[in-house]
Amino acid sequence: MTKETPERPARPGSSRHPALTTTVPKEFVHRAGVAEVMLTDWARNDDTHFTLAAQWPRGHSFFTTVEGCHDPFVAAETIRQAGALLAHAEFGVPLGHNFLMWELGFAVNPERMRVDGAPASLELEVACFDVKRRGTGLSGMRYEAVIRRDGHVAATGGATFTCTSPRVYQRLRAERLALGRPQPPLTAPTAPQTVGRVSPTDVVLSPTGEQGRWQLRVDTRHPVLFEHPVDHVPGMMLLEAARQATAATLGSATLPLRVASTFARYAELDAPCLIEARRLPGDGTAREESVLVTAVQEGELTFSATVTAASPRTN
Repeated sequence: MTKETPERPARPGSSRHPALTTTVPKEFVHRAGVAEVMLTDWARNDDTHFTLAAQWPRGHSFFTTVEGCHDPFVAAETIRQAGALLAHAEFGVPLGHNFLMWELGFAVNPERMRVDGAPASLELEVACFDVKRRGTGLSGMRYEAVIRRDGHVAATGGATFTCTSPRVYQRLRAERLALGRPQPPLTAPTAPQTVGRVSPTDVVLSPTGEQGRWQLRVDTRHPVLFEHPVDHVPGMMLLEAARQATAATLGSATLPLRVASTFARYAELDAPCLIEARRLPGDGTAREESVLVTAVQEGELTFSATVTAASPRTN
């Protein structure tokens, strides 16, 4: 494989203070604010294997503590950021290209997710597979990550994405965006305590009057889920909808242990999106329970996720 990598950016003050920690450039992980960047460094081992560093804060406005642990979904965000970083910094994808996530999954080890007296310092080992190119540019890949804390595995996961140039993206989206339809009025949140949230502003589900069915509540003013302007519902918002629907289905905001999700098409901002959840049959041990969550918009499956959590009966 021929390496086509842009020169790595110099870190501020790196020549005078090489031991100091900074975040990676926020543009490389598609964040507008430095405060939302989880990654702090990266190194290339070979053409498809990389070592990354990350840090999770003890407290976060949205990725809040769950049962004394760092929110497992901060692991999902860290894995998402890893793919974007490597695409830009090591595979030469220009800034401004658009990414489409097709799959994202993760699993956590609760014992290594505990919040302690300092932010969690992490090391990620990332392996890239099925690297696809269009001409000399990257068009997509699959990658897997192992997140270690103090040498112990805290989480594992991976994702699959494709990327396109702004010109191609505009062509793909032109028909939909040309409709120019306004976003539906913001719907009322379901009760926060029923979906594992404290603040109504963090609730992404609205009641429909039917058990196991909600309308996705899309508040584009949310400072984390809509951290920067986009023309569709972000994937992390759909994952959050799956988490909240799982909490409502199980009747308890238990710690998510595993999530496997697929994204079938864009979730649009200009049409209602229905979230449905159903409990899956157990394995007979009653130690874990799984919920299948789907998002349907305009009659089409948009997103699905299987969320596995510790059974409320075992907590």
